[in-house]
Amino acid sequence: MTIVGYARVSTDHQLLDQQRDALAAAGCERVFTDQMSGAREDRPGLAALLYYVRAGDVVVVVALDRLGRSLSGVIRTIETLTEAGVLLRSLREGIDYSTATGRMLAGIFAALAAYERELMHERAAAARAAARARGKHTGRPAKLTQAQARQIRTLRDGGESISELVAGFGVSRATVYRALREEPLRAQ
Repeated sequence: MTIVGYARVSTDHQLLDQQRDALAAAGCERVFTDQMSGAREDRPGLAALLYYVRAGDVVVVVALDRLGRSLSGVIRTIETLTEAGVLLRSLREGIDYSTATGRMLAGIFAALAAYERELMHERAAAARAAARARGKHTGRPAKLTQAQARQIRTLRDGGESISELVAGFGVSRATVYRALREEPLRAQ
């Protein structure tokens, strides 16, 4: 078991000294650091820490907000550590995932993450429904225009093979079959 620390400050003008001292006092054998906003996903120190730790290791932070700027960012990092079998200790909040209380808090964080994901899916579904109600297309753009779909139907009726249509239009077999199934739109 290795005890590893993570320290972060938001700007180059802030110092990591206080966090480094607290992590050293907590027994950290190695400390990974970042000097950038917690809102950024591309923090090299955190990425190096996540690559370095193994199941059974303990990651110590001075406070949970060092793991990220938003609750969702903090929860994502905690989930990543938990899935890897890595324990987390936060000095300020007194959270230790090796204790029963810490495991309970891990469960609460997991429930909050699931709740946030569910809310995000609900908002996205509502936005798609509103767009459809206004007649807007949602989802991936069509690979073929209506004219190309008509052309595929005409060529197929003329004896063109599916393989030739796939190669000629540069689409998948499924796209060709979908175009053949579609009802041609009548001109009004």
